[in-house]
Amino acid sequence: MSVNTENCEHGFPRFLCRRCEGSDRGASGGSSHHVHRIDVARETTEVGERSILTTIAAAEEVRVPLNGSLERIVRDSGAPFTPAALATLQKDNYAASEVLDATSKDIGSRVTALGTIVGESGVADRARRTQASILAELAQSAELFHAPEGTGYADIDINSHRETWPIRSRGFRRWLTRRFFDEVGGAPSSEAMQSALNLIEAKADFGSPERRVYIRIGGHEGNLYLDLGDEHWRAVEISPTGWRVINNPPVRFRRAAGMQPLPVPVTGGSVDALRPFLNVNSDKDFVLVVSWALACLRNCGPYPVIALAGEQGSAKSTFSAVLRSLLDPNTAPLRALPREDRDLFIAASNSHVLAFDNVSGLPGWISDTLCRLATGGGFAVRQLYTDNDEVLFDATRPVILNGIEEIVTRPDLADRALFLTLQPIPEERRRPEQELRAAFEAARPKILGVLLNAVVEGLKRLPHTHLPKLPRMADFALWATACEAALWPPGTFWSAYRDNLDDVVEGVLDADPVAAAVRAMMETQVVWTGTASDLMGALAVSERVAKSKSWPESPRVLSGRLRRIATFLRKVGIDIDFKKAKARARTRTIIITKMQTSSASEMPPETSSATSASSDSSGKAADGRDFSTWSERTQNDDADDVNPRQVPIVRDNSLQNNAADALDAADATFSSESEFEETGTPGWSARL
Repeated sequence: MSVNTENCEHGFPRFLCRRCEGSDRGASGGSSHHVHRIDVARETTEVGERSILTTIAAAEEVRVPLNGSLERIVRDSGAPFTPAALATLQKDNYAASEVLDATSKDIGSRVTALGTIVGESGVADRARRTQASILAELAQSAELFHAPEGTGYADIDINSHRETWPIRSRGFRRWLTRRFFDEVGGAPSSEAMQSALNLIEAKADFGSPERRVYIRIGGHEGNLYLDLGDEHWRAVEISPTGWRVINNPPVRFRRAAGMQPLPVPVTGGSVDALRPFLNVNSDKDFVLVVSWALACLRNCGPYPVIALAGEQGSAKSTFSAVLRSLLDPNTAPLRALPREDRDLFIAASNSHVLAFDNVSGLPGWISDTLCRLATGGGFAVRQLYTDNDEVLFDATRPVILNGIEEIVTRPDLADRALFLTLQPIPEERRRPEQELRAAFEAARPKILGVLLNAVVEGLKRLPHTHLPKLPRMADFALWATACEAALWPPGTFWSAYRDNLDDVVEGVLDADPVAAAVRAMMETQVVWTGTASDLMGALAVSERVAKSKSWPESPRVLSGRLRRIATFLRKVGIDIDFKKAKARARTRTIIITKMQTSSASEMPPETSSATSASSDSSGKAADGRDFSTWSERTQNDDADDVNPRQVPIVRDNSLQNNAADALDAADATFSSESEFEETGTPGWSARL
């Protein structure tokens, strides 16, 4: 630094001399007598100042090694630093960087050019990096990818196991914040974190692979994977040869708020261990519940809606909580029914099983939404009110509904549902909730192991499983039929499912006043033809029904109601057809025909594939899974429709084959990997 002082007549630098300053003020028009009024204290201060200034004036001039470097950069951005300047930068990187940044603004040099020169010279510039750039560099240790809908994800390694988090999730932010603290010893600002997340998300979206992300259940190359939800991020791999617990599954799972871990499954259990925790009325109801649980262990739908009805004290809420805890435990297992489509699909995107408690009724819009959730559908909503971007929700989920009344009344949802009516539990049979939970937690690992064994059997037999006729939920029926070989005799599921479908049809038709009026009208005639207006006059209903909200108020509404109920009317032998009149193009004619036989009675027999018959010919004795010894939960011994034969669930049929009686007791004891034998023995299908 070079110091050049110009002393005044008093021996001080002129800009520090108060006397000269006073003289200057006096010369500019001020009073000069103030200059001479100096007391003893000021004289003492001036002596000290004179000593300091003398020392400064005698200081040696030292040239900074950076002198001239900045000027050369202005003339030539590629000009190198001198060796002395580089040595200075190496000694104090942070201070030198601050000088470069501050001085470059004054001389007009670009910081990028200076940074390039410093980098080419091998000087570390960590102190000059911004927090956002440090965060982006720390995120390079994570493996980035994006889902098909465009959401960015990151695979991070924590304690020798892989975790998958959305880039915008709180889990990834906390991991990145901890890495930043370990690196620099401080916390990043919210602005730096937001900038870094924008950059990381862009890298995940462009130039990174695309992978599907599942919640709880996933599929890959013909195998199924069940996320245990534990702290080690383990999963159960289910293949046609068996199941096992693995550490790093090939599929990616994400963890939503409220998810709880599943127990590690254990072999050697029985499916009957689940029945004491479910207040089912009959063996067929229990078969339907287990079949629904097996459907939930698939990575794709359709999933039937299970609708529970019963009066107070029938353990509907406990029934729902047990099923959800067995398949997809959550801190809030039972919830109220959402009031908007958006909330329902958000819940579906964060849970595999949805359970709604104490439902009083289903409006039309939510009934349609539940249909989309059962068989597959999506929902789109605008992301912000200021742009045109949309947020898409696409999910297929199992749903549990419970209420006092039969809440499912629309035919489209009823055709996708399983109806169970629970009976009230007597007071002498009630158990404390704490005791029930403890018993269920003890039995849950083996129950889950039994279900996984059935899934293994289903994966093995599904390609060879066929039904002569398929119901609305065809995929569900085929899957349950393929899995039943590990639990019950062949045909057990279809017998229970067929009876449930018949009950659903009758229940929906009785609840619909239009369907009831059409059935009453067709009792005295075979064919009726006319317009919707004519039909409104032909249907005989009471004045109370005609004035109720459930009765259509116009012919157009009546026509829509007929289209909605036509499928179920056809199952009871009444066909409805809509045709345009040739004379008047705008006129539609309704033709109602009474058929000779009901299609509901012509449902396919309890028939599966020929390959499923191997379970009957195994020659192993039954293991008590045929419900013949269970009577504690049944309210009425005659309600289960059990015949004296060894097959308690399949009803007697006049087309039975007596040669199949020797196969009735064949219910083999299963293991974690069921054996698959091709016998081709179709005898059981004949007796069914």
